[in-house]
Amino acid sequence: MVPDRARRDETTVDDGLEPSGDDLAASLPESLTIEVALPAPVRVAPDDETAVAIPGSAIDPSVIEVLETGTTTIALADESLARATTSPPTDTGGVAVADYTRHERMHGQRVGPESAAMLTADRLIDSRRGRRAQPEGAWPRFVYSATLRRVNLGDSPKVRARKELDARIDVALEGGARFVPVLTRKGGVGKTTVTALLGMALASVREDRIIAVDANPDRGTLSERITKQTRATVRDVVNRAASIQGYTDFSTLVSRDETRLDVLASDTDPMLSEAFDENDYNVVADLAARYYSIVLTDCGTGIVHSVMRATLQRADSIVIVSGGSVDEARLASETLTWLEANGYGALVRNAVVAINAGTQATNLVKLDEIEAHFASRVRAIVRIPYDEQLAAGSAINWDSLHSTTRYYARQLAAIVMDGMPVAER
Repeated sequence: MVPDRARRDETTVDDGLEPSGDDLAASLPESLTIEVALPAPVRVAPDDETAVAIPGSAIDPSVIEVLETGTTTIALADESLARATTSPPTDTGGVAVADYTRHERMHGQRVGPESAAMLTADRLIDSRRGRRAQPEGAWPRFVYSATLRRVNLGDSPKVRARKELDARIDVALEGGARFVPVLTRKGGVGKTTVTALLGMALASVREDRIIAVDANPDRGTLSERITKQTRATVRDVVNRAASIQGYTDFSTLVSRDETRLDVLASDTDPMLSEAFDENDYNVVADLAARYYSIVLTDCGTGIVHSVMRATLQRADSIVIVSGGSVDEARLASETLTWLEANGYGALVRNAVVAINAGTQATNLVKLDEIEAHFASRVRAIVRIPYDEQLAAGSAINWDSLHSTTRYYARQLAAIVMDGMPVAER
């Protein structure tokens, strides 16, 4: 039997009993390892990382809408994803970035410098402080001055009508140059005069370039209706076509009047006049289309000469000139019939008839009946009144014409432009 003291000496920590006194040091092993189980550390992401993190929640496929164009639209239902995708973009100098930057600045946030594109008139100009333009017209102007510019009645009805007419003339054209031939089957009815008036009315309002080309195979007189500045003709344009590299080269071959209308004269040599044919006209028309928005063509008398086909093929609208006599009106109507029979019905329906009331025997004819006849066949009719300056057959000074003559010339220009395809502003 083992004594109690011996048993106490053999007792160790492994026996589950806690030693005491001097026995504690003797009972410890030579090496001791203690393991402590701690909870796993929790990582907290910084704010900048959280802003661009993709949430773990999946996107519901039912919110995806596939468009016909192939673009996929995903509705942002998750709030953190929406915040991440709408975070302020980096300023690249573009308008969209600058707009967002301005929006942030208005809310007291600074996300980067604004670009120059932000300095727009819509942003900087206070429309509430702006003043209406000074009115035109005797009475509105008097009231405007008498009230020290505090009462602005606006323009007078006459001025408003003039500005409305200007707006019709100054429409923006869609596409390239527009060609408007001026036709007649009878000489002496004022075809060249109407061409010049139409060109001057257009050029006096529009800011683009207008040219009138004298394409008469016989000697035309269009260049004599303005002050000539060059002796060049359509023949010179044809001969120099290869060397014409810009408008500066072309402008040396035309004459320009005070309204900014350019006129290209026809051949003056009788021995060469018949040589101007369809091919030559196409060369001139191709060059004119490069530098002008509207090309008026003063066609020769008749409708079966060599240039007429090329002229009609390019036409966007046509002007038929008729005198005020019975035979002149009948020939103008027969011109429409010929055009319809030869495949130009669309041009006839869009045509404008200019009745020159300054020809002989006009006072004996019922012009209202002539207008009623053409109204059943064409889009519009304009009556050009008698004017002493036009009747003289010399150069036309636009400002010296009677105000009524200028008014109806502008009416003709507005009606012609009404039939042109226009671009949305």
